[in-house]
Amino acid sequence: MPVFKYTYETKMGSQTAELEADSLEAAKTILSRQHIKFKSVKAKPKEVVLFESGPTQKDVVIFTRQFATMIGAGLPLVQCLTILANSSDHKGFARTINDIRSKVESGETFADSLRRHPQIFDELYTNMIEAGEIGGILDKILIRLADYMEKAMALKGKVKAAMVYPAIIVSVAFTVIVFLLVFVIPMFGEMFSSAGKALPWPTAVVIGASDIVINYWYIVFLMPVGIIMLISYIRKTEQGHILTDRMLIRAPVFGPLIQKVAVAKFTRTMGTLISSGVPIIDGLNITARTSGQKVIELAVLDVIDDIKQGKGLSDPLRQQGVFPTMVVSMIEVGEQTGALDDMMNKIADFYDQEVDTAVDGLTSMLEPMLMVFLGVVVGFVVVAMYMPIFSMGDVM
Repeated sequence: MPVFKYTYETKMGSQTAELEADSLEAAKTILSRQHIKFKSVKAKPKEVVLFESGPTQKDVVIFTRQFATMIGAGLPLVQCLTILANSSDHKGFARTINDIRSKVESGETFADSLRRHPQIFDELYTNMIEAGEIGGILDKILIRLADYMEKAMALKGKVKAAMVYPAIIVSVAFTVIVFLLVFVIPMFGEMFSSAGKALPWPTAVVIGASDIVINYWYIVFLMPVGIIMLISYIRKTEQGHILTDRMLIRAPVFGPLIQKVAVAKFTRTMGTLISSGVPIIDGLNITARTSGQKVIELAVLDVIDDIKQGKGLSDPLRQQGVFPTMVVSMIEVGEQTGALDDMMNKIADFYDQEVDTAVDGLTSMLEPMLMVFLGVVVGFVVVAMYMPIFSMGDVM
């Protein structure tokens, strides 16, 4: 549908906004029916966009925080959306906000207009907005959403930061090993082959590896890509996704960190939803689908079935065996005292700190492990190359 730009007067001065209509006359009719005293209406020129990335989570957080401030100050919803669209630095996001505003102007609820853009506003976001609209506390809900997303971003950032150092070390180790195998080992191989003597097995292994890398380099470099594609294909299947997630959460080094992150996300999401007035079953459904861990998702869905049969939350969670005993006990206390949302948020705060500790511990543990691994590999290559030289020296 064509988009039209119009200018109208407000107490704050001239404002520019957009709406969708079949024609210019239809756009003017819509504005007149909405009692908007427009100064001018004209068709918006079409933009040709070849490559444009969607808004980041940070963009959505800023949008939510600014929206909460404007709603709290008493500005009308449509005016807030107009100001936010005009002030957005991301053109694609600005178009999305304008589309949301036009749908709200045409009579849709704010939550339903957000649901038209699931790639930006997920189910958790839209359900909380719906609860805020129904309860008349949209400004408070927006603040909670902004707080929730900021904490989720911080948690995700901590985990990513923990992976940077190991990734750098592994990359350096891989580069050093490839350099040795391609440029250094062949020179030793030619020298040893001219001697015409049997090579020690470590030397034969290293020279054989060098020949493979040089002659079949495309297989060596395509193998990691193939493994990644295979894992990706397996995770697309239901059983494969469950299997790989179970392996991750039980992994000896990264497993505890993954579990802590999952618990923090589950409790933070549930606490935010319950405190916003979302029913507990709806909250569990949303939390399960946004958990990111198939093991957690299946456990929470089983808990929903138990709750529908009249059971509480803590006992079914305990039976699943996925969540730590302390978490289940604190949830049980929250149920008994009627402060489940506060207890969930306290658990999330605690596990945020646990993630910090786990990340620091993981980094300090991986650093010497990776250095030892690099030293052993390079040392093995050096010793393998010098073993024939030592044997030749003994013969002389």
